[in-house]
Amino acid sequence: MASLCLSLHQTLKPLAARRATPLTLSFPTSTISLRPTTKRASTLTTRASYTPTPATERVISIASYALPFFNSLQYGRFLFAQYPRLGLLVEPIFPILNLYRSVPYASFVAFFGLYLGVVRNTSFSRYVRFNAMQAVTLDVLLAVPVLLTRILDPGHGNGFGMKAMMWGHTGVFVFSFMCFVYGVVSCLVGKTPYIPLVADAAGRQL
Repeated sequence: MASLCLSLHQTLKPLAARRATPLTLSFPTSTISLRPTTKRASTLTTRASYTPTPATERVISIASYALPFFNSLQYGRFLFAQYPRLGLLVEPIFPILNLYRSVPYASFVAFFGLYLGVVRNTSFSRYVRFNAMQAVTLDVLLAVPVLLTRILDPGHGNGFGMKAMMWGHTGVFVFSFMCFVYGVVSCLVGKTPYIPLVADAAGRQL
């Protein structure tokens, strides 16, 4: 009996030793290095160089548009006769207009002075020369209705010819007045006005 117990003890002792040994799981270690990637931020810097138009160039450009406007006032006589209150719009320039008309052949003098003294004068900037050329071109176009009136001779009274002339002259004056206001406002803020039917012809002459 004692020998049987001794043999069982010797048999179970290795099993108990094996159960007492803790189970160890080993995994291969892998090293992962996280390095912050720095991206170069390419900053595109756009420098917009804005050069304001000098005040002298603005004044000369504004004065240039006065030439076609003064010569177009004759086309507004029918409109002013029908709506007398519209004359208040041009009343502030009456002193300048009277001075302009007091000079003999003021229209021809101003025309050639503007064309030869400003447009063909390369000492002025393109801004001034372009505005002066637009004014000269517009002034030439304003002479066309006068020539058509003398050639066609609409007559007098309330006939169709007379009414067509009144409508045509009124339309010419309204167009000239809008061009004058557009040119003056654009030159005041230093921008270049582009008058329809005039800008392309003026640009080709520079």
